[in-house]
Amino acid sequence: MARKDTGPDFIEALARGLDVIKAFQPGRPVLSLTEVATATGLARPTARRILLTLEELGYVRPERGGFMLTPRVLELGVAYVQSMGLWEVARPHLEQLVALTNESCSIAQLDGSDIVYVARVAVPKIVTLSVSIGTRFPALATSLGKVLLAALPPAEVDRVLALPSRSGIVPRWQPGEQERCSVLRAVRASGWAVTDEQLAYGIRSVAAPLRDGQGRVIAAVNVNAHAAETSMAKLTEEYLPSLLRTAGAISADFALRESIPQVTAS
Repeated sequence: MARKDTGPDFIEALARGLDVIKAFQPGRPVLSLTEVATATGLARPTARRILLTLEELGYVRPERGGFMLTPRVLELGVAYVQSMGLWEVARPHLEQLVALTNESCSIAQLDGSDIVYVARVAVPKIVTLSVSIGTRFPALATSLGKVLLAALPPAEVDRVLALPSRSGIVPRWQPGEQERCSVLRAVRASGWAVTDEQLAYGIRSVAAPLRDGQGRVIAAVNVNAHAAETSMAKLTEEYLPSLLRTAGAISADFALRESIPQVTAS
């Protein structure tokens, strides 16, 4: 059945193919044809044709009576990160920040009412929620999301937060409008944000904005810590100054990269 509220140029077959790729979730690396059809709401013959097409393109392969994704799917996400140029600019700075703090550091961007992680240098530690490139969290309950939301006009914040989260996570912190506005005003005034177990137990972080050459906030960078190991005082007094220097260095390098003409030699 065709989707509702789509324009005349909407390609249903492409949307169905993406739905099939997204049906493969953590803990479910191999899916049978029936499981794919059930997860996507597609008829079995339609799901079968899509899976066989994806197999020919190299995005899935047969496995134990079912199908599983291949590493080639990573090209779809990596293409976005590489097109931005953010990872190659940020990587050395993130690695230095991780070496200094011994904590995981990440970069995220806003997508609807969620943040999506686009770069990360991790330190092996046991945390409440697993994070990798492409992970989504409800923006308002994260330090990264507070920074990104604070960069928007108030009316745009209302519109964005009215969109349903696609993260599948219900955060611990559920502020009312007045509290939310107060928090975002404080973030705009200070230029950085923290979260103290507002997303989930055990997670604390501090974040700062990343800007392009025109001063626009294009992403946010954070230091993430376990609440049992790192106090809020340590997060803001020891880690925050280094984080702000890192954010400034990444922003400066990104602005410089933008200003250099990109020429591809044959």
